[in-house]
Amino acid sequence: MKPTLIILYIVLLLNVTVKAQYTGQGKIEYERKINVQRQFDDMEDNEWIQRIKSQIPKFKVSYFDLYFNTSKMLYKPGKEAPDNKAFTMFGNGPASDNIVYTDVKNKRVQASKQVYEQKFIIQDSMRKLKWKITDEIRTIANFKCRKAVSKICDSVYVVAFYTDDILVSGGPEMFSNLPGMIMELAIPRLYTTWVATNVELTPPKETDFTIPEKGKKITQKELTEKLQASLKEWGKSTQRNIWWCML
Repeated sequence: MKPTLIILYIVLLLNVTVKAQYTGQGKIEYERKINVQRQFDDMEDNEWIQRIKSQIPKFKVSYFDLYFNTSKMLYKPGKEAPDNKAFTMFGNGPASDNIVYTDVKNKRVQASKQVYEQKFIIQDSMRKLKWKITDEIRTIANFKCRKAVSKICDSVYVVAFYTDDILVSGGPEMFSNLPGMIMELAIPRLYTTWVATNVELTPPKETDFTIPEKGKKITQKELTEKLQASLKEWGKSTQRNIWWCML
């Protein structure tokens, strides 16, 4: 091979490598998996609960898409999971319709959330979780990721794996404040994980960042107080319902 061709090949290879490793825009597909039967274990055990458990699969799978660039992000429901027909009679489940718009530049969040029969539009600053970054490494969707842990609602542990190869601090729902993009998220007390299954590096269109405007406008703190006041009669499942709404 001629020297000029060798040099050209090296340059092209370097360009491909850089593009594959570092990006500030694109689309991530997350698979959210809820261990539904473990959630039923936390409820009062009776014949009705046992009958429901026997009729449904162990896991409910949903898909969400995150469109992002260096100035904004939008997280919203993605494609329909093929095996969710067994859950139809129980509704869509918690946080199934959440849409979260993040203004990265101004550090603001606007989230559309359906809480039982009411639609809320949360308008607030980006959540600043205190993450503890560890040395554990994992490869997710071909990205090298590092483990970090934090808490929400004072006592609910969150485990994340993030990559600094994606030059945006974000992730599923309203989670961010790490040195890169969250590619895997786990909340053990909700028996739920979000895992990036596909990353596309195509720049999003402006229409990809559209968020619904209808709903009662409220802050995250106001929503928490409202839920705590209205869900007392739900017993020991109250706190878990609030955690879902606080994602």
